[in-house]
Amino acid sequence: MNRRYVKATAYMLAAAVTFSGAGLVAEASVLPSGGIGLAIANGNKLEDVADQSAIPTESIIQWMNISKGSEAAANVQEPTEEDLFRNLVIAQVRAYVNVRSCPSEEGEVVGKLYNNSVGTFISEENGWYQIQSGSVTGYVKGEYCVTGEDAVEIAKSVGTRIATVNTQTLFVRKEPTTESSVLGMVPMADELLVLEETEGWVKVDVEEGTGWVSADYVELHSEFVQAESKEEEEARLAKEAEERRKAQAAAAAKAEKQQKQETNTNTDTPGDAPAGNTYTVGEGSEMGVAVAQYALQFEGNPYVYGGTSLTNGADCSGFVMSVYANFGVSLPHSSAADRTQGYKVDGLENAQPGDLICYSGHVALYIGNGQIVHASNKRTGIIVSQANYRKILAIRRIF
Repeated sequence: MNRRYVKATAYMLAAAVTFSGAGLVAEASVLPSGGIGLAIANGNKLEDVADQSAIPTESIIQWMNISKGSEAAANVQEPTEEDLFRNLVIAQVRAYVNVRSCPSEEGEVVGKLYNNSVGTFISEENGWYQIQSGSVTGYVKGEYCVTGEDAVEIAKSVGTRIATVNTQTLFVRKEPTTESSVLGMVPMADELLVLEETEGWVKVDVEEGTGWVSADYVELHSEFVQAESKEEEEARLAKEAEERRKAQAAAAAKAEKQQKQETNTNTDTPGDAPAGNTYTVGEGSEMGVAVAQYALQFEGNPYVYGGTSLTNGADCSGFVMSVYANFGVSLPHSSAADRTQGYKVDGLENAQPGDLICYSGHVALYIGNGQIVHASNKRTGIIVSQANYRKILAIRRIF
């Protein structure tokens, strides 16, 4: 089977992207359509692989063009997105397929490729595909995966198309023209879910609704989940346990300090909730419930773009950041960076109070019973909404 070899270069996502700092920017191949970037997200093992859900994304691989000699380059066109997709090997299994050291079931298991996660095709041998996926290079049984034309079709449904903002503040417009009214604004490094692409414009999902941004000010890439090596799985589980321990210790220290104080020294005092609005916080960890209860006290307070004040105004990530700061936990002022905080929660049905619910260009706090509290927009301020009112990109647990 003849295939072009695509070289991949790996790098890690920043652990914390500040609101004003430079964010992660995916490079795009130069194409007539305005550029295509293909990224693959490293996969972390599910808490329970039997539930067949998606794998967390912790880092991305930026696919680069095939190296060409100067003589051949003149006669070879740049690869299209479909060309890149044809070089994918996508697992189609109930839970995962083992990645082995050699094309045999006797080979050592060096990693796992979970359902709908992908690798780069290298070669085929006796019904086995040799792949490179994340830090794992090895063989998967072909009957549990698809590649070639089948991969092209599946990639379009399992991949997530993301636009990363590469300018300080980007206007989202109601129509794909600079003459159209501004629907909202998004900051540098925000990651927006792409709904449609046209010449010069990208339709995205933001808190104010669906709108258009100029393609000149975003970098486009498709995110897929990758394999996880045995060593990465062990390291991830240890890291998640340590993060939980640190967060719980910080929160406990904060609570103890507050109990010793005669007065509450917090500068942000709760606002009065609108009469008649009462919400029940669901069950979960003690600290997660405390976070949700504290956050609810600020319902009705204003939304301010770039703000971090729980009383005078905050934006979505500023609200989440300031709520958690009250419990001694430092989070970034960036909804995109919040997608990498804490550890993965698989599915809304497993969410607990205090979890971060991450959307396209937005982040909220889960309070339980299918609801969130969040700094929504200028019109509504800080409100309670149904968690599934928009497509959820990630759920992260801090405690």
